[in-house]
Amino acid sequence: MSIIETFDLTKVFGSLTAVQKVSFKVDAGEIFGLLGPNGAGKTTLLMMLSTLLKPSSGSASVNGFDILRNPGKVRESIGMVFQDPSSDDILTGYENLKLHTLLYNLPRNVAEDRIRKVLELVDLSDRKDDQVKKYSGGMRRRLELARGLLHRPKVLFLDEPTLGLDPQTREHVWQYIERLVKEENVTIVVTTHYMEEADRLCDRVAIIDHGRIVVLDSPRNLKNHLGGDVVRLKVDEAQVEKLKGFSFVKRIERANGIVNLTVENVGRNLQELLKVTGDAELVEVHPSSLNDVFLYYTGRGIRPEAETPEGGWWERTVRARLNR
Repeated sequence: MSIIETFDLTKVFGSLTAVQKVSFKVDAGEIFGLLGPNGAGKTTLLMMLSTLLKPSSGSASVNGFDILRNPGKVRESIGMVFQDPSSDDILTGYENLKLHTLLYNLPRNVAEDRIRKVLELVDLSDRKDDQVKKYSGGMRRRLELARGLLHRPKVLFLDEPTLGLDPQTREHVWQYIERLVKEENVTIVVTTHYMEEADRLCDRVAIIDHGRIVVLDSPRNLKNHLGGDVVRLKVDEAQVEKLKGFSFVKRIERANGIVNLTVENVGRNLQELLKVTGDAELVEVHPSSLNDVFLYYTGRGIRPEAETPEGGWWERTVRARLNR
């Protein structure tokens, strides 16, 4: 059963169309990923679904409630973890959570029980009385996850949940996210530009670029669609023409002076491939990844951060306006 549905959802900022006619459904209990570079429209899409931005056109529903007609019901149904930490540094972890229960008008006995449980879930019980300014980056992210779960939302939106974290801390946050689905029975929508994060966490992934969904499927199906593993070579144009004659070479793509080959049964066919390319430099051989999928569907890899209505500064601006 679908808990989120969008139909031709669009957001325009002046001359910039940040989200263009996006349509998809998310099933209850699913971890659904929006994968793409900064500036692709991921955060804008999440902010419309969470009622923080009104769409320019199109429609969407969350937990059966229309985002325009029933924004209050939508907000009761969701939790939100922003890109930038939004907990109060001066307050303790416990005090931040207590404040959140007051905002949602939870009864005192229910609130205390929920605070205890979510602190245990993210392993912060022993640090609950420390000021948040004394927390590490990973601890802050875990506190944000705990806060988003306090009122038992049906849907939890995570916007770049591991942005800026070191690999070890990122791995720990992934483990907590996986536990949330099992223990809290919550549907998660996560935006990311980390390919390995989407591959690890998500049941399905929508690759979004320039405000449009270019493909949507499970990570496994997306990788299998490429038809083989990837061989990267430095070869000239004459050698590329020779490669086209091999039936086991399923795709040939060029990027930044490197030729990316999708090769069927690479273990058996690699030596024959190298014989034809002569003295070509072998860069690497690796299994198909979501990065290869992204390259195939968009024609390029993840772009660096751009100055667009996407990312921390835009999020802070919207929150400031809402709090006036």
